Amino acid sequence: MKRRLSTSSKPGEPARNKAATVSPSKAMRENRSAATAQHRRLRRERDEAIERERATAEVLRVMNSSAGDLEPVFNAMVENALRLCQAEFGNLFIYDGKEFATAALHGAPAAYAEARRRGGVVLHPHPDVPLNRIIRTKEVIHIGDVRNEQSYIDRDPRFCELVDIAGARTLLLVPMLKDDELVGAFAIYRREVRPFGSNQIGLVRNFSAQAVIAIENARLFNETREALERQTATADILKVIASSPSDVQPVFDAIASSAKRLIGGFSAAVFRFVDDIAHLAAFTPTSSAADEVLKAGFPTPVDRFEPFMLAQAGKPIQIGDIETLPDSQIKQIARARGFRSMLLAPLMGDNVPIGLIRVTRFEAGSFVDHHVQLLQTFADQAVIAIENARLFEQVRFKTNELSAALQRQTATADVLKVISRSAFDLRTVLDALLSSACRLCDAEIGTIRYEQEGNYRLAAAYGCKPEWIEHFQTYTTKADRGSIFGRTILDGRPVCVPDLLADPDFNRPQAQKLIGMRAALGVPLVRAGHAFGVINLFRFAVGSFEDKQIELVATFADQAVIAIENVKLFEQVQAKTRDLSEALTYQTGSSNILKVIASSPTDVEPVLRTIVESACELCEAYDSVVVLKEGQDLVVRAHHGPIGMGTRTWTDDRTSVSGLSIAERVPIHLQDVLSYEGSKFPVAQAMSRQDGCRTILAVPMLSEGESIGAVVLRRAEVQPFSAKQIALLQTFADQAVIALGNARLFEKVQARTRELAKSLDELRAAQDRLVQTEKLASLGQLTAGIAHEIKNPLNFVNNFSSLSAELIDELNELLGKAELDEKIRADVDELAGMLKANLDKVVQHGKRADSIVKNMLLHSREATGERRPTDINAIVEESLNLAYHGARAEKSGFTITLKRDLDPNAGTAEVYPQEITRVLLNLISNGFYAAHKRKEAADDDFEPTLSATTRALENEVEIRIRDNGLGIPEEVKANIFSPFFTTKPAGEGTGLGLSMSHDIIVKQHGGRIGFETEPGAFTEFMITLPRSNIRQ
Repeated sequence: MKRRLSTSSKPGEPARNKAATVSPSKAMRENRSAATAQHRRLRRERDEAIERERATAEVLRVMNSSAGDLEPVFNAMVENALRLCQAEFGNLFIYDGKEFATAALHGAPAAYAEARRRGGVVLHPHPDVPLNRIIRTKEVIHIGDVRNEQSYIDRDPRFCELVDIAGARTLLLVPMLKDDELVGAFAIYRREVRPFGSNQIGLVRNFSAQAVIAIENARLFNETREALERQTATADILKVIASSPSDVQPVFDAIASSAKRLIGGFSAAVFRFVDDIAHLAAFTPTSSAADEVLKAGFPTPVDRFEPFMLAQAGKPIQIGDIETLPDSQIKQIARARGFRSMLLAPLMGDNVPIGLIRVTRFEAGSFVDHHVQLLQTFADQAVIAIENARLFEQVRFKTNELSAALQRQTATADVLKVISRSAFDLRTVLDALLSSACRLCDAEIGTIRYEQEGNYRLAAAYGCKPEWIEHFQTYTTKADRGSIFGRTILDGRPVCVPDLLADPDFNRPQAQKLIGMRAALGVPLVRAGHAFGVINLFRFAVGSFEDKQIELVATFADQAVIAIENVKLFEQVQAKTRDLSEALTYQTGSSNILKVIASSPTDVEPVLRTIVESACELCEAYDSVVVLKEGQDLVVRAHHGPIGMGTRTWTDDRTSVSGLSIAERVPIHLQDVLSYEGSKFPVAQAMSRQDGCRTILAVPMLSEGESIGAVVLRRAEVQPFSAKQIALLQTFADQAVIALGNARLFEKVQARTRELAKSLDELRAAQDRLVQTEKLASLGQLTAGIAHEIKNPLNFVNNFSSLSAELIDELNELLGKAELDEKIRADVDELAGMLKANLDKVVQHGKRADSIVKNMLLHSREATGERRPTDINAIVEESLNLAYHGARAEKSGFTITLKRDLDPNAGTAEVYPQEITRVLLNLISNGFYAAHKRKEAADDDFEPTLSATTRALENEVEIRIRDNGLGIPEEVKANIFSPFFTTKPAGEGTGLGLSMSHDIIVKQHGGRIGFETEPGAFTEFMITLPRSNIRQ
């Protein structure tokens, strides 16, 4: 400052003359003032510079802590720019070459912010809007007063929102440039006309440059992260391939999931091509309905979908908009699952398409190159997984061949062990033989038949359903060439048929249709050069049995012959001894049960207990159970024996032995329940493992041809029951049915007696209601007649009473002018007053009588208005409001607490709305009256309350109105719906409200009305309307 003053006064005389005219003290004051102003300016500039540095540092800190996330960075920039530039609000736009999108908005009024949120992308059709100008110029736009802008004068909607809603006056718009290309704009606004300074413009320029840097950083960060995610996904899929060398499904699932996530798709799917048929191998779910549409479309021929055919060329295919395709089925799937575009990458094995991967998106449009490359990488990995699985299968096949040879040797040894341990248990031996033969020969079904008593009977079965076993048991195969069994018997050597349907001699279509077998093998059981039986193995698939397998079954056949002969000799010795002892024992047991039935005709428990005890003893069982059908379950009703009953209730189906016996209505005898493979008897096998039983016999209890339960015998070891034991158990089951029938007949007689008594009570109640309804109807007709008869006389009384009162007033005026003696005038005034008072009472009671007449006419009239569907909750709500505001208008200071519990499922009912409203208004008004009467008699702490409730019932809808008033006394309950009956004081009620409500609900709508009450506590009226006309 001093230097500027000294310099200005150096040369020339005029300066010296000027200095000579200024006093020293004044010059010093001017110098100090100038120095102070300069100091303040410099300090202000310093503070502003510090603030700018702090704001820049804060923005850089946010950029550093929000890598890849631009929102907090943009928000920090806008907030600091507004604070440092003293602007009220601002925003930051991102420009993609076509449209502006709001990336940050701060300080704007709520209405403008909401308009921007609804508007979404910023579109400015007006050419002079600043955003359009900045696209053309790429220069800073500084507008002192936006109201002078042509776009405002032309009333551009978006620009007018900025001015009129947000209140913007001064605008600073700075472009965001990258490589001289516009990528966005930074805008701040003032609500007053006050241009921004150059420092403030420079600050916003700086923030714009930082925003461009942040955008570029985020782009680079996201690209790096996406690349890392792609590498990670590729590594994860390779891990899945390594962990599942033989199963490609986990690989397909991982590829579909990763492709959807990394490509940003809506859904992804993997398809495999097998013999020109496309199979859905994996997909990412969207919704259950959409997923079902996708699954329903496959498998399907590859040439059915045009995109699939295009992908067979070996290159990725993009479909930018599926709606442009002529293929209707792919469009149907796309619409159901909700996508518009898709990318397909083929799976190529040896230059042959073996499948493809598909990724879809919601919107139409193309996929970027690196997404196409990523999907092709996934396709290559899928091909690797498929090839790995194929090679793995080859290795496993050779291993299986070696294992099969070992298994055959082991099985042969195991069968010999079974024969040695169970020399006289033929069933166990044959089951073991057949089970091993089927398992080692890859047969799903197996049977052993041999000649017994002149017929070839089923001796063992493997893998058979109950109906198949029944077929084999009831169908005696004859030795003819039409069956594999007969052909084997006649030839005396093994017979193998790869396909029964292609065999010209096979003539058993019934058995093939029932069971579904295609390939068959028969190996004869030979004794003394004669074939007396056959081991049959069946497969569901077409194919020949191998020679090694046929040789193995021939070995099993020789072992079966040895076992049969051993058992035959043993049984001949034991048979005679058993027959004599069993006959006597069985007769005694059956007789004992009949005695119990005779002594307990109505209680089945002693009978069932005796049956299970006798069955255990006479059939040499460890355990006996009686189960009865109860609904969908089987329930244990009697049990005897040491084997536990861990389960006492199980489902009535074919998975248990008892359930199968009940369903088939035949005895079911399992020699060894655990020998049945697969899922034939899952419940029986589970109970067997839990309770420790092996052999099970179940006999159904049949009543009039229908199964009502079963008697079950169990043995802890594998030991089949004899035919005599089965017959005896059937006898016990019949006796149990007799006992149950006796008890059921007794219960039916008792139930019928109760039912008749109940019907009689209901009939009497209905008769009483009918009499009451007829009385009310007759009374309504009488009421209408009386009301019509007295209405005209009543009108005459009311009119002339009012007129007479007016005449007395006129008489008093005339007498007031006459000169009368003071005593006479007093007498005249007294007489006129008495006449006037009497006439007022006549008018008052005449009006009350008129009200009664009107209510009588309302009580007797038919329904008014139109019967139409009416919202139950709405009519209750409307009635509450009408009653409440009417009460407040009638009585100042009226108050009551209203509670609502309205069922959203109450729906609508076809009613007369005006009539239902009358009923509700009457009940609600009565509730108001009762609650306030109780308040008058109670202390100040009592709070009058009325509640309204609706409930949707099965065939009806219910409305409840409850008050906490005085309640209804016991002595007046019976008359509550009678006409002209009221408990209110004279002048406060006509006694027709509840009678009218009863007629509207019962007679007009076919509903019910009732009440519950407790004197001094509450009264609750219940209205029930039929649901026949109610729509949910």
